[in-house]
Amino acid sequence: MARILLIDDDVDFRSMLRRTLQRAGYEVAEAGNGQEGLKQLNESSIDLVLTDIIMPDMEGVETVMHLKRTRPELEVIVMSGGGRQTPDNYLKLASKVGAFRAFIKPFATADFLEAVEAALKPSQGLTEE
Repeated sequence: MARILLIDDDVDFRSMLRRTLQRAGYEVAEAGNGQEGLKQLNESSIDLVLTDIIMPDMEGVETVMHLKRTRPELEVIVMSGGGRQTPDNYLKLASKVGAFRAFIKPFATADFLEAVEAALKPSQGLTEE
């Protein structure tokens, strides 16, 4: 069973997405920001990271950059509902620093689960949803 690290500061959204991923057969670890996520990554085996972009302490783009420097083989899917800019600006930046896929919240569950499955297979590439 693949182990996914889900990083998002919105507890309700994170809980909903965790349940969705668990129903799809994945084991899910959770973190409320990038710093917590990196700590969990160092403490356990993770196959895929899903991260929000706009978060306190360590936001998603910084998290992706750190992950790609330290674990370049690990795929990362980013999500954003926006912030001061439109979500697609943040997602384009995340793709430039190595994100596998990018999703604007809210997104279709089926499309998201397809991206998760694709990210867990070798030799796939980034597209924006």
